[in-house]
Amino acid sequence: MRRSGLTENTRGLGAHDHVCWRFEEAHEFRAHAREFLSDGLARGHQVRYIAPGDVTALAGDLRGIDRIDEALDTGAAQIVSLDDQYAVEAAIDPAAQVRSYAEATRTALAAGYTGLRVAADCTPLVRTAEQLDAFARYEHLVDHYMTTSPFSAMCGYAASAVDEETFAQVACMHPNTNSPLPGFRLYADHGGTALGGETDFVTGELFSKALDRAAPRPRDGQLVLEAGGLEFLDHNSLLRLAGYAADRDAVLVLRTSWPGAARLVDLLDLVDVRVEAAA
Repeated sequence: MRRSGLTENTRGLGAHDHVCWRFEEAHEFRAHAREFLSDGLARGHQVRYIAPGDVTALAGDLRGIDRIDEALDTGAAQIVSLDDQYAVEAAIDPAAQVRSYAEATRTALAAGYTGLRVAADCTPLVRTAEQLDAFARYEHLVDHYMTTSPFSAMCGYAASAVDEETFAQVACMHPNTNSPLPGFRLYADHGGTALGGETDFVTGELFSKALDRAAPRPRDGQLVLEAGGLEFLDHNSLLRLAGYAADRDAVLVLRTSWPGAARLVDLLDLVDVRVEAAA
């Protein structure tokens, strides 16, 4: 299972990791983006820096990366204006955006790189409710792509423009973040969906939104959640999961080490929910 939880820095993340970064000041994001991209170059990846603004001006954000001028000259490092990568005034098409990065990853591999790594300031892409819904769905969809392909990404959100409620909606779709918000993670696992952290009464509405956006699919009559990183699951969230599975004629299977799961299933007498030990 991929690691879920908080990170203090961006070094040591695996090739398929996906990190959500909340920052107070722009220079904080730039520093962590440099760290993330520098690590990618060391792994032999092609790296891409995406942020609002003019490409020439953005080049200064990468100063400090070892041999960055050479990397830019050879194409090992790329700088892209956010306006050129996304239609910042409209909601994105989640599937189309994943296809775009899949094609960019294939191009990087064909050029001899070991993968593609992107650091992007996504702040302008969640301004409206429609944009936020589409982008949260995209974050989960691209997370699935990352589990099977050498593509990794750091998604930055400025605290000054993205409030806590909005940030929580995108953060919960990532396996890694530097913020405690919102407390749980619903992210991609190889071939399925993973649940980590804690859910409670406060996160109930957000958990329902995340479940709808992740849209996990049953297989062979079972909806399996890899919940090895689960620390607490409140009864309302368990009932939401059980109802979601039942609506799809599936048995809910929770693979977890949290001892409270089995007790909660027994107390609620949920006959179509099975708890299994996490691998």
